[in-house]
Amino acid sequence: MFSTYIHKRINIVMLVIIFCFILIIFKVFYIQVIDYNKLNNLANGLWSRNLPIEANRGNISTSDGKIIASNLTTVSVVFIPNQINEELKPIIAKNLAEILNCDKKAIEEHLYKKSSIERVHPEGRRISYEQADKIERLGYEGVYLVKESKRVYPHDLLLCHVLGYVGIDNQGLSGLELQYDEYLTGAGGSIQYYSDAKGRKLAKNEDYVQPTDGMNIELTVNYDIQTSIERELDNAMTKYNADGAWAIAMNPNNGEILGMASRPGFDPNNYQNYSTEEINRNLAIWSSYEPGSTFKIITLASAIEEKVVDLEKESFYDGGSVNVDGARIKCWKHGGHGQQTFLEVVQNSCNLGGYTGTFLSSKMPI
Repeated sequence: MFSTYIHKRINIVMLVIIFCFILIIFKVFYIQVIDYNKLNNLANGLWSRNLPIEANRGNISTSDGKIIASNLTTVSVVFIPNQINEELKPIIAKNLAEILNCDKKAIEEHLYKKSSIERVHPEGRRISYEQADKIERLGYEGVYLVKESKRVYPHDLLLCHVLGYVGIDNQGLSGLELQYDEYLTGAGGSIQYYSDAKGRKLAKNEDYVQPTDGMNIELTVNYDIQTSIERELDNAMTKYNADGAWAIAMNPNNGEILGMASRPGFDPNNYQNYSTEEINRNLAIWSSYEPGSTFKIITLASAIEEKVVDLEKESFYDGGSVNVDGARIKCWKHGGHGQQTFLEVVQNSCNLGGYTGTFLSSKMPI
């Protein structure tokens, strides 16, 4: 009896042990196979570091191939504070401050920050190649020079309000640069390396991830037409001492904009030197207004040209209002003009008669 009881207990213990082993095996399998990618990415995130490399924004060009927004490759300074010898930090701050022509304290603020990667901004952003060479020759560990891209507008004020401008991080802030920012931006690359818990580099091996440049954009604007518009606007501003001037050139067959400019203008390369009104007001669009009654001549002229209206023989009754797709259009004269010829429609600047001329013109066979 006692022996049977002992055997039962041994069997129960064995079953528990086997069950535990099954759970352990299943857990190991789950970690090694099913959840491997997730855990591997988390582990890499703890000991891998990336030095960012900025992609070039896409170029913007005119319809005849002139590039009016491009990029200039520049260099910026980045610190990995944990890789820099504490005893050398005062010396590094002094030497870099002299090269970058800034206060030593500004460099020290970046050096002593408790961050994995510290971008020296703005003192070390987009420095000259001469400055970069001097820093590189110093050979300080933990001090890196990374590629950045600077937006440049080679034709200065040309098409400035249409193009807009970008900020210090190459993000579009206005105009086409803002409208198509997601297409122009591209995807940044990096230099990847591994470090220990304190941020010290573990090995000399580095992986380079190539940045992907943004998409290029070709405008309908014609370079020669645009430069002619800009030149004439400048002449008009000088001659008449005007507060503003603007012009648009459009292809009447398909609505393409061949040229657009307004004054006062600004240089997108140095937009910080201009007022908000100067850089944000494209008067060709911002100061738009309805042509109103002046457009009635165009619609009636087109109707006459196609012989769908006879100014003197055909008549029109103006009852004061008419319903167009649920909207009530009224004549400027209360009660309307009554019965009138289309010549009188022009003389009276009749709203409803002008609409009728437009309607008849739109029904002309193509």
